[in-house]
Amino acid sequence: MRQRGFTLIELLVTMAILGLLVAVAAPRYFGNMDRAKEDVLREDLYIMRDAIDKFYADRARYPDTLDELVTERYLRKMPVDPFTQSPRSWVALPPADPALGVVADVHSGAPNKGRDGTWLKDW
Repeated sequence: MRQRGFTLIELLVTMAILGLLVAVAAPRYFGNMDRAKEDVLREDLYIMRDAIDKFYADRARYPDTLDELVTERYLRKMPVDPFTQSPRSWVALPPADPALGVVADVHSGAPNKGRDGTWLKDW
């Protein structure tokens, strides 16, 4: 009577092929994840900067905090920084004239570099 099943060689070859597929696919997957995070960051910065500009246009001053953009309904909620996974890591930059308010611009608080080599805090 002949036994049915896989030989050790067949199992090893199958595992080697699977390992090769994972080795090829994993870098592409993680590269796409980084690209997606950067795209989300760019969009979030655009939306927040647009809200700051609209606040300034309406009130002739900049907001005192980023949360004021939410309480005054310029933003529905504070976006989550895709790199730090926190809505509290945004860095607010003051205007040249302090009498105009506190928050004239915003940057990510992530200590990472983008795929192009620039610091995220400089975007």
